[in-house]
Amino acid sequence: MKKGRSCGGLGVRGPAARGRCGGRAGCLDPLEGASPQPYLPADTREAERGGTDAPRTQDASAGASRGHPRRRQVRPSHLWPQLLPHDHASRRGGTGPASVEPSLRPVFGAPPQLVRFGLSNQLVVAFKEENTVAFKYLFLKGYSGVDEDNYSCSVYTQEDAYESIFYVINQYHRLKNISLGTVGYGENEENKIGLKVCKQYYKKGTMFPANETLNIDSDIETDCTHLDLQALASPRDWKNTSFFRLEFYRLLQVEISFHLKGIDLQTILSRELPDCYIFQNTIIFDNKAHSGKIKIYFDSDAHIEECKELNISGSVQKNTQYVLVFDAFVIVICSASLILCTRSIVLALSLRKRFLSFFLEKYKRRVCDADQWEFINGWYVLVIISDLMTIIGSILKMEIKVKNLTNYDLCSILLGTSTLLVWVGVIRYLGYFQKYNVLILTMQASLPKVLRFCACAGMIYLGYTFCGWIVLGPYHNKFVALNTVSECLFSLVNGDDMFATFAQIQQKSIMVWVFSRLYLYSFISLFIYMILSLFIALITDSYDTIKKYQQNGFPETDLQEFLKGCSSREEYQAESSAFLSCICCLKRKGSDDHLILTN
Repeated sequence: MKKGRSCGGLGVRGPAARGRCGGRAGCLDPLEGASPQPYLPADTREAERGGTDAPRTQDASAGASRGHPRRRQVRPSHLWPQLLPHDHASRRGGTGPASVEPSLRPVFGAPPQLVRFGLSNQLVVAFKEENTVAFKYLFLKGYSGVDEDNYSCSVYTQEDAYESIFYVINQYHRLKNISLGTVGYGENEENKIGLKVCKQYYKKGTMFPANETLNIDSDIETDCTHLDLQALASPRDWKNTSFFRLEFYRLLQVEISFHLKGIDLQTILSRELPDCYIFQNTIIFDNKAHSGKIKIYFDSDAHIEECKELNISGSVQKNTQYVLVFDAFVIVICSASLILCTRSIVLALSLRKRFLSFFLEKYKRRVCDADQWEFINGWYVLVIISDLMTIIGSILKMEIKVKNLTNYDLCSILLGTSTLLVWVGVIRYLGYFQKYNVLILTMQASLPKVLRFCACAGMIYLGYTFCGWIVLGPYHNKFVALNTVSECLFSLVNGDDMFATFAQIQQKSIMVWVFSRLYLYSFISLFIYMILSLFIALITDSYDTIKKYQQNGFPETDLQEFLKGCSSREEYQAESSAFLSCICCLKRKGSDDHLILTN
């Protein structure tokens, strides 16, 4: 392969060189007044300076190194361990590293921990959802078990509205006699046990629809009353009060709120301590539309609190101690991995800084961005983020286990994301095999192009999203909100639910119906036949480029040529045996502290 100027005069001519340097012709721009100096092998450069072709002895080489302090700070033997496995071995599919790196350590500790927490979190979520369904059957009259759109049920007559309101109050009073769950009455924000009923209505007004006459004050008033258990014992008294005489033409909504307490006993079967819950239940009769239909909404917010007294005999407490010990062991492993990876990143940044100064002083050139990023191992950054999330998530899990915290959602997000990053990091080790390495390199090469392409296609996607929400929102269930519009369009791009999307549009307006056809046909044609095809073509082009590089050789950057001119790869492989890798830190001398050790 013919070599030319790339990244400052060393590499491959043509598009490959421009791709490595971000499209610039020679990204190692010479300084003003300084001409580029070519790279020469180490023995040639020393012979030119010494005026002799005789081979140098070991003492002479040591003297030359002492005579050039800048040269001694950036020695090839310290550059190769950091750069060669990260570059050459991963590109060509060589053998794996001699020692197991820290990124593999959390793999063996995180899955058991995640499985246990996932099972526990499923019990918590299931208990909340099942109680919510039970409350709907208990307090909503005529509930069918299936919500109507985004509300639970609805009423259409004044008699049904009164009966539904009184039904909630009566069921609350009879709760202990009719409920199958372990629930009881709880105190509200005012430390009172009972129901709080509030109604909102327009301040005053008169309305005569037959005469098309309306006289109303738009100010909203709110009246509330509290019904405790003693008052609920006399239903005739509170039903005949003026508070429950509703003027529906002024009424906006009636809100009934109450608190219940419950204990989750199913955790005992999995040898865990039970949780105590407080359910903040709210039932809203919504009449804001004044359309003859009152929508009934039911909302239940469950909060976990520490139980005041727990007397449980058996092996639950011992099992909790074992889980805490295992969580602490995972924290120790991830902390060690975090320290080692952070140390590698810090040393790499220090080495990068010294190399940039040396290169600028020696060759009067600036190093391009591609070569500068070679010093930073992205896999180690991924491991650092994963370790941090695992440590924080494990601490939260331990606090949840001893019932000091109850934030299951945050803990599950941290542990789940950290496990995802750990297994993504394992892909690095597949890169040492030729066939798997092609896929990994294709993903790395196509990612910048794909992101730029998605940024452009995203503008068109957002345009269709807002247009569909504004025009089709009142006529189609999938276009009522921006998030549902985006989900609907994304499913259309993947070929899902196309006929249902076309068929569900309401034909109440011919103009909107015709527009919906033009809208959907143009979106499907544009994104499936054009944008999606271009998206696949970008990845295919990167795959072809990587295959060609593996056959003919990858374009060599300025940094690689510098390393080749200073030391051969065989010398590095001879020095980096598994035994020396294990004891290199033990044989380190204090006089070598100014050198950079990166492996």
